Amino acid sequence: MLLCATLSLSLISCKNASTPTESKTDTTATTADTVVKESAPAPAPSNIVTTPENMVLVRYKVSNFAKWRTTYDTRDSMRTANGIHNFVLGRGVKDSSTILVVSKADDIAKAKAFTKSPSLKSALQKGYVTGTPKFNYTTVVYQDMSPNMSDLRSMTFYTVKDWDAWKTSFEEGRQIRLDNGLTDRAYGHDVDDNHKVVVVVAVTDSAKAAAYWNSDLLKQRRKAAGVVGDVERFVYRVIQKY
Repeated sequence: MLLCATLSLSLISCKNASTPTESKTDTTATTADTVVKESAPAPAPSNIVTTPENMVLVRYKVSNFAKWRTTYDTRDSMRTANGIHNFVLGRGVKDSSTILVVSKADDIAKAKAFTKSPSLKSALQKGYVTGTPKFNYTTVVYQDMSPNMSDLRSMTFYTVKDWDAWKTSFEEGRQIRLDNGLTDRAYGHDVDDNHKVVVVVAVTDSAKAAAYWNSDLLKQRRKAAGVVGDVERFVYRVIQKY
C-alpha cells in the first residue's frame, strides 16, 4: 500500500509539472504567428493608371521659344479659370520651333469652348505663336507614371476600325515594342470618337525605334489590329512636367 501511494503521488507530480510547459509552448506559437502576420509588407503601389482622364493636346509653332515660354508661364491663371491644368510641355526633335502642350481638362465641353474663343486666339498671337494651332481632345485610358521614363517621346495619331480589337492587339504587342526601344507611356482615343487613337511611347533606343517604325513587322501588326488610313507621328522631348 505504501508503494502504491508513493507511485500515485509521483504520477500526479509529473502531470502537474508538465502542464505549464505545454501551455507556455502553445502561447509562444500563437505569439509567433501573430508577429508574422503583423509584419507582412504592404503591396507596392502601381505606376499604372487606368482611370480615364480627359486631356487637351495642342501643337503649334513659335517664332521665339524663350519669349513664348515666358509668356506661357504668365497665363496659367487664364487656363485654370477654364478648368485646364498644365500636365506636360514638349518640344519637337526635328523642328524645335514646334511645341506640344498637354493639359488635363475638368470639363471637356468647357475646354473646347475656351480653345475656340477669341480671347485664346488673341493670347496665342501675342504669345509668339505662328500659324494655326492643331487641337486634339483625348480621353486617355492608360498611363504609365514610372518616374524614370525617358523624356524622348513619340506621339502617334491614327484611325482604327474597332477600338476594342485594336486595344487587345496593342496590349499583346507591348513586349515587341520594348524589344525595339519603345516603352508604352499612354494611349487613348478622341473624346467623341474612339476610332481615332492617340499613342505615346518613350524612346529608349532611337536606332531600334526608327528601324521598327519603318519595318514590315509594324505594318503587319497595324493591319491586323485594324489601323486604316494615314499615320501621323510627332517625336518630341519633354521639357516640363507638372
